[in-house]
Amino acid sequence: MVWWLLTNMPGDSYRGELPPADDALESLAVELRRDVAHLAEEIGERNLRNRPHELLAAADHIEAEFTAAGHAVTPQEYQVDDCKCRNLEVEIRGSAQPDEIVVVGAHYDTVIGTPGANDNTSGIAALLALARRFSGRQIERTLRFVAFVNEEKPYAHTDTMGSRVYSRRCAERAERITAMLSLETIGYYDDRPGSQKYPRPFGVLYPSEGNFIAFVGNIKSRKLIRQVVAAFRRHEQFPSEGAALPAAVYGVGFSDHWSFWQEGYPALMVTDTAMFRYPYYHHPEDTTDKLDFDRLARVVRGLEAVVTSVVCD
Repeated sequence: MVWWLLTNMPGDSYRGELPPADDALESLAVELRRDVAHLAEEIGERNLRNRPHELLAAADHIEAEFTAAGHAVTPQEYQVDDCKCRNLEVEIRGSAQPDEIVVVGAHYDTVIGTPGANDNTSGIAALLALARRFSGRQIERTLRFVAFVNEEKPYAHTDTMGSRVYSRRCAERAERITAMLSLETIGYYDDRPGSQKYPRPFGVLYPSEGNFIAFVGNIKSRKLIRQVVAAFRRHEQFPSEGAALPAAVYGVGFSDHWSFWQEGYPALMVTDTAMFRYPYYHHPEDTTDKLDFDRLARVVRGLEAVVTSVVCD
């Protein structure tokens, strides 16, 4: 009964053949592929330990794309050892409830030895696509798009993690973050039975096919998770699952949303559950050709509706 309360979500996950792609969806898929290819192929591996110049090049590219979309970019710089790191923030001020802030974020660094097409260039490509689509919109709550540095080890879950630096500053400023969505590995899908794995006991509760997008957070974020899942299912015909779980469950806190939990903010991860599905997770073969850009585009289209719901409802 307890597990049902934590995993039961509003609406029904879509099942069956996906609807045909229209021109707008096909165009979005091309856009996403272009950004993934630039970061994962032209720049490649990017991290402070092994590829600091490439990490800087990735930040420059993201900043340029934000700017081209019509946003003013605010960098948050901080020092790690002898190197400067930076988060990149753009903000659209809310018109009705500007003190209520929604953060959509993704990390742009990769683990050592991988170009990180899925982890997490897919998330960054989605972040850029969403930032383009919200540019110039009138919204009720303040919306921030943030590209985070240093999510991967050895910085994960430490004070040098980019999102931890950012969330701590939000708390110091007494900012009211009403929702945070972390976009984390969202580009790989597999329809084969048995392609999806789970930590115990969740295999009995969820599908065995790795063809869905997941919305995962801690128990304190349950209201937000239910709101997000409901909005996604209302607007996008794509398989989706959601869960509000104890933070100690393996994998639940493995992204930038964890940093916001530390300050008591509601936050969730949007993910293809890579470590339980993706054969090339943290592997040199995490390359652009492994991603399904049609399905990634459908997820991003659904996320546009989700963000609209969160900032305007």
